[in-house]
Amino acid sequence: MPRGQLPRGRGAAMMRGPRGKINKGTFPRVIKYITKNHKKQIALVIVCIIISSLANVLGTLFLRTLIDDYITPLLSIQNPVFTGLLKAISIMACIYVVGVVSTYIYQRVMAIVSQGVLKDIRDDMFDKMEELPIKYFDTHTHGDIMSHYTNDTDTLRQMISQSLPNFLASSMSIISTVLSMIYLSPILTIFVFIFTALIMLCSTSLVKVSSKFFVAQQKSLANVNGYVEEMISGQKVIKVFTHEEIAKRDFDKINDQLFTDMYTANKYANILMPVANNLGNLEYVLIALVGTIMAINNFGGLTLGTIVSFLNLTKGFNMPIQQVSNQLNAVIMALAGASRIFEMMDEKPETDDGYVTLVNAKKVDGKLVECDEKTGIWAWKHPHHDGRLEYVEVKGYIEMEDVDFGYEPNKTVLHNVSLYAKPGQKIAFVGATGAGKTTITNLINRFYDVEDGKIRYDGININKIKKDDLRHSLGMVLQDTNLFTGSIRDNIKYGNENATDEEVIEAAKLANAHTFIMHLPEGYDTVLTNNGAQLSQGQRQLLAIARAALNDPPVMILDEATSSIDTRTEKIVQDGMDKLMDGRTVFVIAHRLSTVQNSKAIMVLDHGKIIERGSHDDLIASKGKYYQLYTGAFELE
Repeated sequence: MPRGQLPRGRGAAMMRGPRGKINKGTFPRVIKYITKNHKKQIALVIVCIIISSLANVLGTLFLRTLIDDYITPLLSIQNPVFTGLLKAISIMACIYVVGVVSTYIYQRVMAIVSQGVLKDIRDDMFDKMEELPIKYFDTHTHGDIMSHYTNDTDTLRQMISQSLPNFLASSMSIISTVLSMIYLSPILTIFVFIFTALIMLCSTSLVKVSSKFFVAQQKSLANVNGYVEEMISGQKVIKVFTHEEIAKRDFDKINDQLFTDMYTANKYANILMPVANNLGNLEYVLIALVGTIMAINNFGGLTLGTIVSFLNLTKGFNMPIQQVSNQLNAVIMALAGASRIFEMMDEKPETDDGYVTLVNAKKVDGKLVECDEKTGIWAWKHPHHDGRLEYVEVKGYIEMEDVDFGYEPNKTVLHNVSLYAKPGQKIAFVGATGAGKTTITNLINRFYDVEDGKIRYDGININKIKKDDLRHSLGMVLQDTNLFTGSIRDNIKYGNENATDEEVIEAAKLANAHTFIMHLPEGYDTVLTNNGAQLSQGQRQLLAIARAALNDPPVMILDEATSSIDTRTEKIVQDGMDKLMDGRTVFVIAHRLSTVQNSKAIMVLDHGKIIERGSHDDLIASKGKYYQLYTGAFELE
């Protein structure tokens, strides 16, 4: 996928994407996260839920004793004594207090557990994100990825802190209530079961319909975030090309899809509660009627206290079922978000089979010896299969031999590319957009691996070199600069945190950035935000060049590094660039041909093939494609 380009009308394309589904195994993985670091808290929650459920049931059962043994006998006494009644009420109050305290404890603990679980998930998600290959970020929008950290985790928080405890509490309440109902009246209990089956049937049908829309809702929400993020970053382009109305139209399409999914999902979810409540109320009335008839006819041994207790138990039985029904939609939505999170976590990480490492070295009696201190000499530590250990000095000799590559299967973008660059040489790539210039540098960095052919670094196949060590030996300045929130000093030290202030200043001077930095209010301590928005594009580019210079790599890759710098600034930069390139292998990608004239060799690419190569003078003399580009007889694009 060349340079992450997205087709026009992306909003509509996103609408047509897959609606998503909940993957199998999502719920057990969530439970595993909950229990991994919070076993004691979960045990406390379970104990408190059991106590709370038992307290509610015992309090309800105590109503029968209260009515039959205390209140009813007092009605037939002329001078009743209320001491026993007050004592019974006090006992009942203590039971309820214990239930209230237990409920408070488990809800408070679950709030702590839910935040801890989300922290663990975000940590693992970010760790996994840093392990993913560049290809993943080329094929997923930033807004969609951000949605994992915001919307998806928030739905998961609600499930862990509210839905799961309610499920457990409701389950305990249902079990204890059923046992109590059977104890009071098996006949009425059967009647309750029949109505409960009817309620569950209605609830299950509604949840089944709404669940697929809750899954789609999370996907649509991610699409909206992705589109908004893209429009925010591209506001200048939108304004320049007066694309506002089209952008609004595309957003409306995506937002309408989100509205449809959310409306449909919540429509069925909101029907669920009134249906369950009204069926529960009907059940309550019928049980009161049947129970009264049974008591009048002295059938089943029912008393007034038994009927009152049973009716309260019925409410206590229906309420947990209704709560479970209401929470099902929240659980499904959370599992949809968790499924998306785990899909990202299950992406294949960037593989690294390299075993050649980069080490500091020094020369002793003409031989390279590994050392801990920084000597200015790097070496490749190359262990061979026969047990022999070889040290190869890092000089920056790069060779590509018959390289073929495609971002997608059966779509080759580089064809039989061969070239070499000796230490100290400057190699330039020119050609139209999509010719394969940036692809070559992506392969040198091993952002992608070649399909066929070989790339050697100081005579070593780069597939044998550990990626971290390979990239540490390469300096890269891209066309699009990325500055991070922090001081200018921190941004320059981004690739070398152990650099001293003197080294930072020296790198800034080399890139001719020192002067403008010292004119800033806080100098090197000036805090940058929003990708260095307070700086000009040229100044941001100078900082990116200084960042690359600080690492002092033997190989530099400049991907249109001066394309955003004006002609005057370019001259200022060029002097620093010449110093930076001195003694290094340099690959330059440039549309501005004036910046590549002093290159040792210029490679002219067309549709993934090198069609011309040579010095500026040689290519001008041959009057081929480069000559046409240089003289304007052929447009670069």
